[in-house]
Amino acid sequence: MIGLPDHKVSGGTPIYLCTDPVDFRKGFDGLTGIVTTSLGKSVTDGSLFLFVNRKRDRIKALWWETGGLTLWYRRLEQGTVELPKPPIDQSHVAIDSVELAMWIAGVSLKSAKTRRKRMKVA
Repeated sequence: MIGLPDHKVSGGTPIYLCTDPVDFRKGFDGLTGIVTTSLGKSVTDGSLFLFVNRKRDRIKALWWETGGLTLWYRRLEQGTVELPKPPIDQSHVAIDSVELAMWIAGVSLKSAKTRRKRMKVA
């Protein structure tokens, strides 16, 4: 999962995926500005913030830990990631750690939200 230690990103860590493509020349300060202005969040609240480039073949993750910010960068060797549609008037979606793993693996988040019903056993 983007090289994040499993114990760090658990079910309790909020994960926000910015659905607007980002200029990947941006570093810590530029991405922090996007978190504050576009997402309306604070980068120091312990959440994980995800960004994609216009081609959707690169992912950056920004995360605050005690002592400072960490920035991860992932380049997909094949394919692209899907950008889900955010609610109206928002530029991000909230996902959980399972959805993050599926998203990076290329599984559609829309299809992951729809659960199949189990057949009744007689």
